Amino acid sequence: MIEARYHDSVNVLQALTGDMAGAPFDRAEWYALLASTGLTPLIAIASDADDTAALALTERDGQITPLRNWYSFTWRQLAPEGAAGDRLLEAIARQLKSRGHRVTLEPVPGEDGSADRLARAFRAAGWRVAVEPCDINHILEVGGRSFAEYWESRPGALRTTLKRKAKKVETQVLTRFDPAVWAEYESIYAASWKPAEDQPAMLRAFAQSEGAAGRLRLGVARAGGQAVAAQCWTVENGVAYIHKLAHLESHKPLSAGTTLSAALFAHVIDIDKVALVDFGTGNQSYKADWMEAVRPRFRIDCLDMGQPKAWAPLGKRMLRSLRP
Repeated sequence: MIEARYHDSVNVLQALTGDMAGAPFDRAEWYALLASTGLTPLIAIASDADDTAALALTERDGQITPLRNWYSFTWRQLAPEGAAGDRLLEAIARQLKSRGHRVTLEPVPGEDGSADRLARAFRAAGWRVAVEPCDINHILEVGGRSFAEYWESRPGALRTTLKRKAKKVETQVLTRFDPAVWAEYESIYAASWKPAEDQPAMLRAFAQSEGAAGRLRLGVARAGGQAVAAQCWTVENGVAYIHKLAHLESHKPLSAGTTLSAALFAHVIDIDKVALVDFGTGNQSYKADWMEAVRPRFRIDCLDMGQPKAWAPLGKRMLRSLRP
C-alpha cells in the first residue's frame, strides 16, 4: 500500500535527503534556506513499507513548480533508484492532480536519468507531458589531470592573460567562512556589472553553513590591499560548484577575475582532487574558456486534461509545435 501526502514544512525532508543528497541543491538544509526567503513549500511525499520519495514544490493559482530560486543549478526528485522509486513518483504525480492543473519542473538534469524518470512518472499518472531543453550546464571533467596539465589545454589568450597579469594581484582561497571576506565579496558584487542579488541573506547563510561543513571555497583577489575580485565555490562528493563570481569594473584591466579563477581551479584540482567542476546554468561565452563540455537542463511541463484550466496552455503548446 502506497500512501501519498503533503506537508508545508521542509523539515520532513531531513531524514529523506541524507542518503540521497548528491549535490547542495538536494539537501533539506537547502530547501529550508529557500523557505526562509518567503517561498511556501508544498512537499509531496509517497511511501510504502520500505521506501519513501518526495518532490519539493511550491504552488500558486493551481500551478505547481519546484521549490527553487536562481541560485539552484538543478532541481530533481528525491527518490530511491529503481522500480520502487518509480512507483512512488507515479503515486505523487497522480495525487498532484488534486492540487493543481499544471506542474512545470525545471531545470532538471538528464545525465542522471532524472528528466526521463519524472516524465515517465507523470505520463503514467495520466498527465499530458512535454519535455524540452530550457538551459545548459557547462562542466569540466578533470580526468585525473593536474592543474598544470589542464591549464596547458586552455585557449592561448586565456593563458597569456594569466601570465601577464597574475603578479598584479594577490589571491587567497579560504576553506572556512570569514565575515570580513564575505563583506568584501558583497561590496564587490554590488559594484560589479552583475544584477542585484535576489536573496543576499540566503546566500550568506548558505556560505556560512558550507564553511562550517568544510565544503566552502571562498576566493578573493586584492590589488594594493583592496579586494577587487571575489568568488564563492563549494566542493562536495568529488564535484566543485562555482556559485558566484564578481570583479570590480574599475579594475578590469588587472584581469583579477581570471587570476582568481585560476587559483580556485588549481585548488580544487590539485588539493581537493575533484573529478568534475560545475559552472552552473547559463551560456555565457567566457564559460567555454574554462569548461570542456555542456549538458542540457530540461523543462518538464505537465498538464491535467481533466481540468479546463489546462486546455488553454495545451493549445499554446500545440501552436508552438506547429511553428517552423
